[in-house]
Amino acid sequence: MKFEGREDKTPGRPGRVSIFDTDYPMDKSSWFHVYSACLGKVMTIQNACAELVVRKRNWNVDFEKGTLSFENDSYPVQFLGSESSSSQTWMWGWNNINGFDERLICLAEETRRKGEAWNLEPLTTDTFYLDDTFNGHNLSIVACGISNEEYCYYRGPHNQGAVLMAFSGVPEAVFAPLDSQKFISGVLECIKKVSVEHKIFTESFLMWNGTKYDWEGNKLIAHFAEDLVISFEKEADLWRIASFEGVVSPCV
Repeated sequence: MKFEGREDKTPGRPGRVSIFDTDYPMDKSSWFHVYSACLGKVMTIQNACAELVVRKRNWNVDFEKGTLSFENDSYPVQFLGSESSSSQTWMWGWNNINGFDERLICLAEETRRKGEAWNLEPLTTDTFYLDDTFNGHNLSIVACGISNEEYCYYRGPHNQGAVLMAFSGVPEAVFAPLDSQKFISGVLECIKKVSVEHKIFTESFLMWNGTKYDWEGNKLIAHFAEDLVISFEKEADLWRIASFEGVVSPCV
């Protein structure tokens, strides 16, 4: 199959396409598949945001004004949800027990609606126990990953747990595409930390990056300045990356 640069309807993002329009079959009712599709995109954005926006500065949120600030720099905020350290639970912002202005929970509501359309239970259950899979970071990765808008997210800890927020209005450089070397580094960073479906993860990551590619059997040829060949092998019931060829790279 060949990626032909399908139209990107996201404002300000020419050349990039939906991360869910993959040639490799994806089940949107599967958390594992959806998370795999979102991870590369969002972790790249988060790394750039940490370097260019957050910069280890103190944070403050004002939900009345609808802003998240890092010292003197403020950004429009969306309330995603909260973690409770006492009950070890997550609660989605769309439950809105705080009575926030509806404008502050637009992204949370969008996430819920897509969860309903996809029959993806973690996005439609208002409260549940935290664990290594379902926690503020991973739920925020999916909420920001499935949105058509450009968001970063931030986990703000407090005495009772943490508040998870998405924010916008950051420099466009935060969403800049990666070259082949940085793409490989991003792939390795993600797959060494968490378990994902590697074919879905890699294809979705390339689609977000705006990098055209072809499939040749179980090899994916990504057309950077120099072609990058990514080979996959089956391990149990999952596909994993076996090797990179064409660009000098670290070992998998």
